[in-house]
Amino acid sequence: MKGKIFLFLALIFVCQISFSQLTDLEPNLVKPKKEKEKVDSVDGWKYGGVTTLTFSQVELINWAAGGQNSTAMTGLVNLFANYKKGKATLDNTLDIGYGIIKQGDGNPFIKNEDRFDFASKYGKEARKNWYYAGMLSFKSQLTETKDYTDTENPVLVSNFLAPAYLMGAVGMDYRISDKLTVFLAPVTGKITIVNDTLFTSKYGLEPGKKSRSEFGGYLKSMFKIQLVKNVTLTSKLDLFSNYLEKPENIDVNWELLIAMKINKYLSANIHTHLIYDDDVMIKVDTDNNTENGFEEEGPRVQFKEVFGLGLSVKF
Repeated sequence: MKGKIFLFLALIFVCQISFSQLTDLEPNLVKPKKEKEKVDSVDGWKYGGVTTLTFSQVELINWAAGGQNSTAMTGLVNLFANYKKGKATLDNTLDIGYGIIKQGDGNPFIKNEDRFDFASKYGKEARKNWYYAGMLSFKSQLTETKDYTDTENPVLVSNFLAPAYLMGAVGMDYRISDKLTVFLAPVTGKITIVNDTLFTSKYGLEPGKKSRSEFGGYLKSMFKIQLVKNVTLTSKLDLFSNYLEKPENIDVNWELLIAMKINKYLSANIHTHLIYDDDVMIKVDTDNNTENGFEEEGPRVQFKEVFGLGLSVKF
């Protein structure tokens, strides 16, 4: 089974590179205009970002078919600040997302989106499209998360810095403008931080410990294409293998975003997020009987899909 998973991930990675290189030959999809290439080659700072706010509400009064009132709101902020001087480059990205939802009268607002993701990568050109590079990244969430299966007694399941992931990597970076980057780092240190000992076993830490260090290899790839006018697809794939313990169990973090621009201020997007971490223990109710509790606990594929329609501002 693990071999099949590895082959599947390898296929995803090869498809990303192949598809990106193929579309690079199509000037209407990927290849920027000559004027744009000249601007991108200028030294100095280049920065910008996108903010998106979506809101939805359902209000039912004497509705014969039944249902529940609901209110939901999600905000996303994607920022970048890149610097270039000669053969040296510095790329910084910051992604923040937060969303809440309330279903039914009298129920509390429940968090359904929470992320904080910062990455900084420095590179020095070695030859055409290849750079010696080092990267530092940090991931966590902003607020606590509770499980409301029992609405009267919600259970705390995670919090800020519980968990958090700090990673430092050194390797080679292959890049074609900002449309395709592949960072391969055979020397990578990863620290898992769990600031609340209540969750140590859930994230693979020894009892009483608040951090866990790993040493291994890391691959980070990103490609971005314009499918049709005003519709853009972005794929980000992170793979990490711990040399010191079960190197065949590869950690996976794969995000896919399809962004559609309706007009100057309105947009729609579909975002999927797949995670597999062999150290994260997830409880499963195999018999679908909540009274019997959870029968199994172990690593599982995590998947999230979010569709949003709302206000978008690009700068």
